[in-house]
Amino acid sequence: MKQAMLIINPSSGKEQAMDFENETVSILEKNHVDVTVKYTEKEGDAIRFASAACENHFDTVVAMGGDGTINEAVNGLAKEVERPDFGFIPLGTVNDFARALGIPMQPKKALEVLSQQHTKPVDIGKINDRYFMNVLAVGAIAEAVYDVSPEQKSKFGPLAYMIEGARALKDKAPFDLTVTYDGKVWDGEAYLMLVALTNSVGGIEKFAEQAEVNDGYFHVFILKELSLPQVFKIIPDLFSGKLQGNAQVEYFPVANLKVESEQKLVVNIDGDEGVPIPFEAKVLHNELNIFVPEE
Repeated sequence: MKQAMLIINPSSGKEQAMDFENETVSILEKNHVDVTVKYTEKEGDAIRFASAACENHFDTVVAMGGDGTINEAVNGLAKEVERPDFGFIPLGTVNDFARALGIPMQPKKALEVLSQQHTKPVDIGKINDRYFMNVLAVGAIAEAVYDVSPEQKSKFGPLAYMIEGARALKDKAPFDLTVTYDGKVWDGEAYLMLVALTNSVGGIEKFAEQAEVNDGYFHVFILKELSLPQVFKIIPDLFSGKLQGNAQVEYFPVANLKVESEQKLVVNIDGDEGVPIPFEAKVLHNELNIFVPEE
């Protein structure tokens, strides 16, 4: 008897998540005898629901919500030994994970992907004892995204994060950084460090153009220099997926890394405040089977 769990964040997507509940349940009922619906009310609920689905041998888990809800569901699944197939309907501001997987931003079209029942093994990342699916970021510019208000997100979408990041430039200061990775060491000063698991970062789908969702690597970008004239030189490379060739940027692909600094810094995990440095991270190759569009 195939079982599915649908995890819904009722407040996501301008509270439009509830509008698609019945349709999602109907799609799941075509391939499952039993469909359980769970509603999140507070932080951590999606983690508990997804973990319980694993423990109770569910075949499928689908999450409907913003980036935070999807991240929690991934954390609930990844920490368990037995993991069901995972699907999600993106209702967030940026939806980088969905972009990287080719899942449409429109809920109706994303539901069509779910109905196709086509899955693909996908990498996720682990940082200390937490899991993530898209990006780690370190530096004042990365921390500036915490100041993005819900009103800014609604008005500007992904551009809101760039606006706050640009404001952080006026107070820019480099920080010392030591990155130990795959038997090598990078040591120097940096303004920003990004560890990308997918090609899409901050809504820019070509940010790490060379990244694949299951290539077994993080794609590390370290911004070594920063001034307004230099920023204008970086922007074209940023949108064309050519950052790795920019002289101001250090780039390397890694499977494991350890990051240290003498300064008190906190790493941004998938857009949310994470853990303090130092930290260790590794790629979990082909960790989740996720519903994606048929190729």
